[in-house]
Amino acid sequence: MIETILVATDGSEDGGAAERTAMALAARLRVRLAAVTVIEESNVRPPAVDAGLPLPAFPEAELVAYHRARADGIAQRFAERARSEGLEASCEVVQGRSDDRIVDRAQEFDLLVMGRDSKASDRRGALIGSTTDAVIRKTAKSTIVVPAGAPLTGPIVLGFDGSPGSRVAAQAAVPLANGLNEQIHVFVDSKDKGRALSRFEEVRQLLSGVNHPIRETSSTLGRPDVKLVDTARETRAGLVVMGAYGRNRITDYFLGSNAAAVVRTSPVAVLLAR
Repeated sequence: MIETILVATDGSEDGGAAERTAMALAARLRVRLAAVTVIEESNVRPPAVDAGLPLPAFPEAELVAYHRARADGIAQRFAERARSEGLEASCEVVQGRSDDRIVDRAQEFDLLVMGRDSKASDRRGALIGSTTDAVIRKTAKSTIVVPAGAPLTGPIVLGFDGSPGSRVAAQAAVPLANGLNEQIHVFVDSKDKGRALSRFEEVRQLLSGVNHPIRETSSTLGRPDVKLVDTARETRAGLVVMGAYGRNRITDYFLGSNAAAVVRTSPVAVLLAR
């Protein structure tokens, strides 16, 4: 059950999308919402001094003042946006390494919401935003990753492959679908039709508590991440729900390769269930 939601925001376009998604979820699920914005330590810390260079004094005080004012502005704007949606929610300003502070703060909440960010990470296989990448690899909390322009309503698409992670995702989808009054569309990928049938049988049991009839789609051709994203587009989904971990957690660097690919390319928010 989700009773508390934390949204991490940074004033960016994707951060704004995360705020809107978190507010919509909090209002529809009638749960408590809070936010956090981080003054990134590396932005205000003096760099290593190069001996012999005639440099002026590092403007640490001015930088701290600027980034604090910016963070306070983000926090104030969030509170005003929340009030306009009928919510009472505040945004905490903290300082440090963004990913570590967000992970620490999320420990007190049931669900974390973050923007996907538009800045590509330079690490192969990483998610699009470097902070988002680091947070979802470190946190033990279920996390929704939101791209700019993501819709706020629509059916839930559940990616199910029979793995332990996808079973966790199915269990998480039930209270979400009922609380949001949305239908679940199950996507099963399998190269074997018999195995796909058995997975549908299993997921029907896991989703037995859903109020609306579920819809089912399977695929035996193509990449599963592409097919899952295509399903989200075709159904005009408001949320994709899938397990955070694949079948091989070591080689996938503690995040399933399909999950990473879906987060990178999905036009709708993606819930990585844990």
